[in-house]
Amino acid sequence: MFLEPDQVDAMIKDAGFEKTPEELIVMAKDFLASGFSIPSGGDMLAPSFEFAGPVVGPLTKSEFIRALSSFKIGESFTISERQYDFRVDPFEPNRVWFTTRPLVKHDKNGPLGPATGKIFEAPPQSCSICFNKEGKVTQFTIGYVMDRRIGDTGGLGGIFGLLYAIDKGLPFPEAQPWEMSNQYKLFNFIQGFLSKLQGS
Repeated sequence: MFLEPDQVDAMIKDAGFEKTPEELIVMAKDFLASGFSIPSGGDMLAPSFEFAGPVVGPLTKSEFIRALSSFKIGESFTISERQYDFRVDPFEPNRVWFTTRPLVKHDKNGPLGPATGKIFEAPPQSCSICFNKEGKVTQFTIGYVMDRRIGDTGGLGGIFGLLYAIDKGLPFPEAQPWEMSNQYKLFNFIQGFLSKLQGS
């Protein structure tokens, strides 16, 4: 069943969350523009805040602040986040989803070494921000790649993709481009073999 716009609006209204979709989207954009509230010590984050990526986290509020304060991406990269398609989830009316498709330049000498001058595009990634009734951020999710075939980061999102693009990928599978496992290769081989037998 397709949910039409008027049905989505009715679901959100019936849920009775304290903030309207328009207010939530403005709050989400304010949170992103604030640098995730890190410069202000996390004053926009709820005590129960959690950060989660595809393989990172969940991180608590203190862990999130510590991680972003110690690893300053902006000291090595200039990033145009290109965030768009902000919308409220009718099944979770306190949650704002959006898409980001970063365009990145490694143009600064910083913690990751001399600037390479590389310009690269990351794949589109699905992200979300959840709020409580007081307007504090309770959950922040980023880096969920929507199509790994797009971009120049080996199909990786988030910091793993940036590092891979400048030849500094981290040495574990989750930080490397996807590769088919031996088990999956065997499964495909057997499946193909059985299909040929059935067709003969």
